[in-house]
Amino acid sequence: MSTTTLGVIGTGMVGLGAARRAVDAGLNVVLSNSRGPDTLAGVVAELGARARAATPAEAASAGDLVLAAVPLAAHQRLPRAELAGKTVIDPMNYALYPGFRLPELDRDELTSSQLVQRHLAGAHVVKALHNIGPKQLLELHRPAGAPDRTALPLSGDEPRAMKEAADLLDVLGFDTVDLGPLADSWRSEPNTPLYALPYVGEPPSGLSVDEFVAWVQQAPGVPVPAARVQELAAAAVRGPAGFRME
Repeated sequence: MSTTTLGVIGTGMVGLGAARRAVDAGLNVVLSNSRGPDTLAGVVAELGARARAATPAEAASAGDLVLAAVPLAAHQRLPRAELAGKTVIDPMNYALYPGFRLPELDRDELTSSQLVQRHLAGAHVVKALHNIGPKQLLELHRPAGAPDRTALPLSGDEPRAMKEAADLLDVLGFDTVDLGPLADSWRSEPNTPLYALPYVGEPPSGLSVDEFVAWVQQAPGVPVPAARVQELAAAAVRGPAGFRME
């Protein structure tokens, strides 16, 4: 692929997991968060020479592709000018918690990625890396053609951006399945069969929400082939939006 640098905005579990996988796959990474480059010195030292820290605007400018791994509630802080013309990977999910509701999403008028695309009007948003945990991302990558290679869903409105995102995930060690436009990205969002569980298996019964999240974050990865991703996406039924944290 032509991409050599991945810009990462947000250094929570998703951003750092993707950055580690990218560095291991031979890409350069520019990391950023809302607290400033100095707070990332330890992470950069751990990742090595292929990683450096910057501001979100600098990471957006430097990245051939950019991963916007911020909470959905913070999507309007993403640097619009610097992301214009870029392919932006959106791993954000709508999680409901006290004091945070998005009525347009609650009414299923938009998907969360359409909301992000509306803010980043000059960029090309591709929904990806939202339905697999960082631990599984670091465990399930395989070389191209491996019989147990895992597939991840993609949704997007712009063909070139979709190809760029698919090429990136191929380098990271994953096949991809095109689920269509951002309007259909709900098929792999929370509360669908394709969200999280296929990549970890069946959780223990009786878990609270917090216990479930902790279990998923630590569960060993389970390979999921492209045919299974297609099957689960086709079986999805659109229900209430948002992973419930209440």
